[in-house]
Amino acid sequence: MWISAALLTDAAHAEALSEALLGHGALSVSVEDADAGTERETPQFGEPGSPATPLWVTSRVVALFEPGDDLAGRIAAAAREAGISELPEIELGEVAEENWVQLTQAQFEPIRINERLWIVPSWHSAPDPQAICLELDPGMAFGTGSHPTTRLCMEWLCANIRGHEHVLDYGCGSGILGIAAAKLGAAEVIGIDIDDNALVAASANAERNGVAIGLRHSREPVAQRFDRVVANILTNPLCVLAPLLSSLVAPGGRIALSGILEAQAPQVIDAYAPWLSLRVGASADGWARLEGELPPC
Repeated sequence: MWISAALLTDAAHAEALSEALLGHGALSVSVEDADAGTERETPQFGEPGSPATPLWVTSRVVALFEPGDDLAGRIAAAAREAGISELPEIELGEVAEENWVQLTQAQFEPIRINERLWIVPSWHSAPDPQAICLELDPGMAFGTGSHPTTRLCMEWLCANIRGHEHVLDYGCGSGILGIAAAKLGAAEVIGIDIDDNALVAASANAERNGVAIGLRHSREPVAQRFDRVVANILTNPLCVLAPLLSSLVAPGGRIALSGILEAQAPQVIDAYAPWLSLRVGASADGWARLEGELPPC
C-alpha cells in the first residue's frame, strides 16, 4: 500500500515543488493539468521548431509515498523549499498494490490494420494465423501501431508493396513500418532515425520478426534512391526535410508522409511543391497522410 498526495500550485512553482517532494521521500511525482476535462484544459505538445510550451497555469502535483510518519509535515517542508508560502489543501489517498505488468499488458491488444496485416504484442497469440503478423511490444521508440499516423502509413504500405521494392523508412522509430514493408515482400528496407535508442529498438524488433533491415543514423549520407519512401514524423521536420526526402524517391517511385494534422497538410504540400506534387491520400482522427509520385524518367 502506498499513499498519494495531490496539491495544486501554479506553473512557476510546479517543477520546484516536484523536486522538493522527491527530496522529502516521494517515490515518484507527476504534474497534471488541474483543468483537464474542462473548457480551460490546455494541451501540452509541440514539435521541433515550435516555441516551448509552458506548464499549465494551474498544475496538479501528485506525489507517491510509502506510508510513514509526519507525511503532511514533509509535504509542507517541500512546499516551503519550493517558495510556496501558503500551503494549499493536500488530497491524500491510498494506492493499493497491483500487478502492474499485467495491467500494462491489458492496455495493448492485437491491432488489425486490414485483412492482410496485424500487429500483435508478444503476450498474445495471433488472431489470424493466415495474415501477416508483426510481433511488437510497447517500448522506448515511437510506433506500436495504435496511433492513427502509424496506421495510415501501414495501410499505404499494404497498398503499395507488391514485392521486390526498395523501401526507405525515414524516422523509423521502433522499426514498425520497415518491418511491415519487409514482411509484405520488399527486397530491401533501410530505416533511418536521429535517435540511437530508436535504432537499437528497431534492430531488436526486426530480429524478433525474422526480417533484415539496414539501420542508419540520420547523420550518415544516403547515396541511393528508393521505390517507396515513407516518413511518419511531424510537420516541421517534414518541411525541413523536403529537399532531402524528395531527392531519395527513385523515378517512378512513391512517397507517403504522415505525422501531419489535417490543418497542416497545405503547409507540407507547399514545402514539397518544388520537387513533388503531394495530395491528401487519407485521414484519420484529425491526422492526414500525404502521397505523391515521381514521374518515370
